[in-house]
Amino acid sequence: MTTPLLPLVGAGVALLLLGIVAFIGRYLYVCRPNEILIFSGRTRVAEDGRRVGYRVVSSGRSFRLPILETVERMDMRLLSVPMTVTGAYSEGGIPLSMHAIANVKISSNPGIRGNAIERFLGRDREEITRVAKETLEGHLRGVLATMTPEEVNEDRLKFAAQLTEEAGDDLAKLGLGLDTLKIQAVSDERNYLDSIGRKRIAEILRTAEVAESDAVRAAEESEATANARAEVAMTRAKAAVEQKRNELRQIRAELEAAAASEEERAEAAAQAARAEAEKSLQTIRAELERLRLEADVTIPAEARRQVDELEAAGHAAAIEENGRAMALALGSVAQAWSETQGKAMDIYVLQHLDEIFGEVVDAAGKMKAREVNLIDSGSGETMPSYMKAYPAAVGALLEQVSSTLGVDVGAVLRGETRDPQPPRPAPRVEALEPSA
Repeated sequence: MTTPLLPLVGAGVALLLLGIVAFIGRYLYVCRPNEILIFSGRTRVAEDGRRVGYRVVSSGRSFRLPILETVERMDMRLLSVPMTVTGAYSEGGIPLSMHAIANVKISSNPGIRGNAIERFLGRDREEITRVAKETLEGHLRGVLATMTPEEVNEDRLKFAAQLTEEAGDDLAKLGLGLDTLKIQAVSDERNYLDSIGRKRIAEILRTAEVAESDAVRAAEESEATANARAEVAMTRAKAAVEQKRNELRQIRAELEAAAASEEERAEAAAQAARAEAEKSLQTIRAELERLRLEADVTIPAEARRQVDELEAAGHAAAIEENGRAMALALGSVAQAWSETQGKAMDIYVLQHLDEIFGEVVDAAGKMKAREVNLIDSGSGETMPSYMKAYPAAVGALLEQVSSTLGVDVGAVLRGETRDPQPPRPAPRVEALEPSA
């Protein structure tokens, strides 16, 4: 049963929040920095002890009580008040015209601010500017009456200070404050100020002429004095220059004498050094000649002698070693000859068979016929017979080789054995002694 109440409670809370927000937006007033808020409707005691029917908020924010209070804003910005006074008599009876501008604002002093609230609350800025202008122009005439035209024109700060002091009480009664006052122009219809100006200009011109003549005379005197000093300084400078020139000539003569002496000593030392160097050069040349002779004659002769000795020793050693090697080789050949039992030549032929056949084939190939005429009887044997001629020539050459070497090459190639021949005695080999 509580579930249907939740939406109602939520709606009530939302309405309450909306109401609070609407109340705050309607009755909360925020004061800007350049204004004050006046809450009217309730009586209260002011700071000076008076009972007033309003309260002032100069910063921050405040709530207005509904029905009981009303709120109005008062602008605290500056009010520019231009002032123009014509024919105002100064001290001495000289009428003057003046243009000035004043910056006025509602005073933020709590003791004076109430006067402005009572007099200007609800009025626009133009109304406040008009009242301030009339008040300041009246006091402007009064201040002009107490000052001479010269003082007004020359000491404007004094004029502004007197005007501020003179009008201060009346402005305070209005709740206003004078921030600045600037005099823009001061003039008169009778040209009094112009006369004063011309007089002053004449005095200034006269003073300037006197000062100029004094300055010219002082400049001429200074120039004459400077010229005299310059001539004296020039004379002294010439004397000093001449003295320095004499000193320079003396120093130059001394330096030239010293240089000549040093040059003579240097020449003598150079000649002595040249003689010593020549002597050393001759010694070096003799030593070089000796070394050249040794290099050209002695050393090559000694080298040739050593080379001849080494060549003789090498030749003897080579002959000795060759004899020993030949003896060993012949001994090995004789032993191998006796061990083959007459087949050594066959082995030799087999080892050199390629060379033998190559020589035989080359010999057979050297036989060439320029022109061969073959006549066949019709049996067809002529061409084969001619073709057999080349192998037959090779065989004939092999038989010639066999007869020359005493070895049947064909039998050796066929592997046929022949009766062993008695072994030939091995050749006698004697060691060769190297000759001296």
